[in-house]
Amino acid sequence: MITGLSHSHSGLRWIILALLVATVVRALLNRKNSEFGAQAKLGLFTMIAMHIQLLIGFGLYMSGEWKANAVEATANFINREHFPMMVVAIVLGTLGHSLSKRAESVSEKYKKQLIFFGLSLLIVLAMIPWPCMRGFGDVFSWV
Repeated sequence: MITGLSHSHSGLRWIILALLVATVVRALLNRKNSEFGAQAKLGLFTMIAMHIQLLIGFGLYMSGEWKANAVEATANFINREHFPMMVVAIVLGTLGHSLSKRAESVSEKYKKQLIFFGLSLLIVLAMIPWPCMRGFGDVFSWV
């Protein structure tokens, strides 16, 4: 079970990154557009994917098998940096979708999506354990 969750969590990050980039770029390019329907759906799909990723991450975090096999570097990285910052990124993505739906004008809707999903994208990019990071092998040595 832990392997399936781990692979799901790792693979879904690419979908989330693609959705976040698409949402931010479309919000940046279409600020003056008079239609917001497709962009609202893109924000919704991005938010849903982020919440699914959060549930998979909770499953990994709460797994007793993971706790038994994790090295100290893994526990420190996930507990101190990755986990809380990803929750912040998901909250920002949720705010981006919710506040853009409630905005009055179309330009305000795009602006709110750009700001909140943009901040979420920056946090996600900073907190993903990339292969070029120091200690990357330690983070995934339990898989």
